[in-house]
Amino acid sequence: MLIAGVSGVGKTTLAARLSQILDVPHTEIDSLFHGPNWVPRDTFLHDVGSLVSQDAWITEWQYSTARRMLAEKADLLLWLDLPFLTATLPRVIRRTLKRRLNREELWNGNVEGPLYRFFTDREHIVRWAWSTRNKYRKLIPEVESEFAHLTVVRLRSQREIERWLSDLLNAY
Repeated sequence: MLIAGVSGVGKTTLAARLSQILDVPHTEIDSLFHGPNWVPRDTFLHDVGSLVSQDAWITEWQYSTARRMLAEKADLLLWLDLPFLTATLPRVIRRTLKRRLNREELWNGNVEGPLYRFFTDREHIVRWAWSTRNKYRKLIPEVESEFAHLTVVRLRSQREIERWLSDLLNAY
């Protein structure tokens, strides 16, 4: 199972919830990509291949080099398409501040950089979320047309996410 959406929309949070509900392992794809000191890991695509060879798995649909491999093996893609200005942007800002202030370890010893980097780093996570906020509106139709086996569910609000989860729980 894949979960798609802009940075900060709640992909990893939803993946963790689904992992518990479905008893399916969740692998945070960022943990496969980022090595120490934020250096991309040489084994990233190999690790993604190992992930998708498992019987069941949940991960985020990220990284252009891995998207095709992920889509080929997934049966469901949940697209979190929440309003950017009122839902996603506040969430990514809160998350980034919390991680930085708490010096929270993310993947492989990495922590959020100093807050001033928002102004100096074009790829700062908040700036990245802003600059890529519309890219899934192009990517999702492309993946739907290329991978007929892949069911895409577009969820446009937290209420729709909760309703979808409730329906899932009632089906079990």
